[in-house]
Amino acid sequence: MNTWRRFVTVPIAAIVLAACQGSAAEITNVVCVGEATTYLDWLNGDLEPDEPDPIAEADEAGDLLETIRERGTIIVSTDPNYAPQSFLQPDGTFVGFDIDVATEIANRLGVDIQFETPDWDLITAGNWGERWDISVGSMTITTPRKEILSFTQPYYFTPAALAASEQSGVTSVDDLSFELPEGAEATTLPTDANCAEAIQAGREEFDLWVSAGPTIDEAIGSDIPIVKVSDSIYVENLAVAIDKSGPEHAALLYEIDRIIGEMHEDGTLTDLSEEWFDGEDLTQAPGE
Repeated sequence: MNTWRRFVTVPIAAIVLAACQGSAAEITNVVCVGEATTYLDWLNGDLEPDEPDPIAEADEAGDLLETIRERGTIIVSTDPNYAPQSFLQPDGTFVGFDIDVATEIANRLGVDIQFETPDWDLITAGNWGERWDISVGSMTITTPRKEILSFTQPYYFTPAALAASEQSGVTSVDDLSFELPEGAEATTLPTDANCAEAIQAGREEFDLWVSAGPTIDEAIGSDIPIVKVSDSIYVENLAVAIDKSGPEHAALLYEIDRIIGEMHEDGTLTDLSEEWFDGEDLTQAPGE
């Protein structure tokens, strides 16, 4: 199923060199990534992966959990263009791994679910202004993000991967005339999925793209002219996030973390992972 959207021109957040045509040895060192992502942090040498802080049980009274239950709906931020994790269908419904995880969390909380689609940089910046309650959007836990967001335990783990356009001739990192990440320069588009759309549209500012492995696999399966060059640059631990500047949410964080632990134990997360990621179980930490 082709879940990629027709390319729409979007502003590029950095000036890039034109991609050289010809042999792989001549490929430009510009790599496309999404804004406010760990892929950009990795290329800039700023990646600080981290673990969630200990989570203690808390009283529901006066907590965001109480508000959500009284409202009867939990509001979740997600990405409408990040297949197979989350994407908007023509009929206006959302589908994907993250969508199913969020929906299962809502079901176990006993409430309905409503999705909002703010820009990724707004989600990761915090200060949500109570416009949505939680993020279930494949967010990596990092030290800087922990200063502004509360995180549950990870609900899955994905390898960050490198892809190249078919026209570049690159099929291995050994084909590159520079080192990654030290020798690369980053250019950003609003989301990393936009990088694949740009390649599909024939734009030549870059030939390399860093994104989640499943997102690259989805793009290849949707006939975007790219090849996966490296399967695993590093592994992302992906968790539910809540804005620290918003209402008190210790009880909500504890309850969602408990639900995620339950979903790990009863196999729900494994089943969803295998459904959306071509039979792969990405719910276990590497080495476990």
